[in-house]
Amino acid sequence: MQRRELGRSGIEITRVVLGCANWGGIGSDPRTWGKGTAEDEAFAIMDAAYEAGIRTFDSAASYGGGRSETTIARWLESRGRDDVALTSKVFFPVHEQDDQGLAPARVRRVAHDSLERLGVDRIDLYLLHQPDPETPLVNTLRALDELAAEGTIRAFGVSNADAPHIEECLDLAAEHGLRRIEWVQNEYSLLVRDCEREVLPLCTREGLGFTPYSPLAGGWLTAKYRRGDQYPADSRMVVRPDDRFAREEVHAAVEAFAAHAHERGVQPAPLAFAWVVAQRAVTAAIAGPSRLAHLAPLLEGYELDLSEAERDELAALFA
Repeated sequence: MQRRELGRSGIEITRVVLGCANWGGIGSDPRTWGKGTAEDEAFAIMDAAYEAGIRTFDSAASYGGGRSETTIARWLESRGRDDVALTSKVFFPVHEQDDQGLAPARVRRVAHDSLERLGVDRIDLYLLHQPDPETPLVNTLRALDELAAEGTIRAFGVSNADAPHIEECLDLAAEHGLRRIEWVQNEYSLLVRDCEREVLPLCTREGLGFTPYSPLAGGWLTAKYRRGDQYPADSRMVVRPDDRFAREEVHAAVEAFAAHAHERGVQPAPLAFAWVVAQRAVTAAIAGPSRLAHLAPLLEGYELDLSEAERDELAALFA
């Protein structure tokens, strides 16, 4: 599998990143902790991802209330793997009594706790999970700079951030002589395109990496949510509802997209993933399967070759 340097960090990551948000829960939602993908299934997915050449795993302290990181650690130890680059994140509570946010002391504490849960000497890639308006940004960036200086983390970036926030991060780093952020991790798919206006041009201009999550828009781009039908019992729309896309125009666009995929001789999921990976500003796309069967279509999408004309045609369906 191809690799690309993440920003100017000197760290190369595989072009498909395995998202581990479903191990032991669904993301950072405390209501799902202890649920999500069971450990044996998670091990099977990590085995298959590694076999396919994926060497970058994405997690967070808060995923599954820490269960995602401990599951990864047990897999790494049981398989004897030491060549996987790991991402973790800080913002949300990690346990029921925990606070949240990006206060410097908390950033340091959560990073060291993640280091222990993952069972590694340092965390390759570290993300601020979302901005914290309650904490001066320069204080958070200074804490990250200190973590990098002491060797706890190698490089850091921001997630769920708009262009003004990213620019502020870069400006403050330059002003105070701190290490800069090296990449951005925002949602991006055929259905969620707001980052095309400012964030992606900014990343390109400043040499920042971009690793989008949710390339299938929570399953909507698989075409499994059909108008007038009930949502599948175990689907994301039942377990963790997101009503942004439950609109007539989205159903119509997804149907047209599914027809295009059929004409091309592929399923919608690989085509949706291929569209994200093919974007010039995308360093790597995050594949976040909750079941082993969900991984193969994403790997198929990575292998698809989309021309610029076809990318534009697909994008126009969701204009």
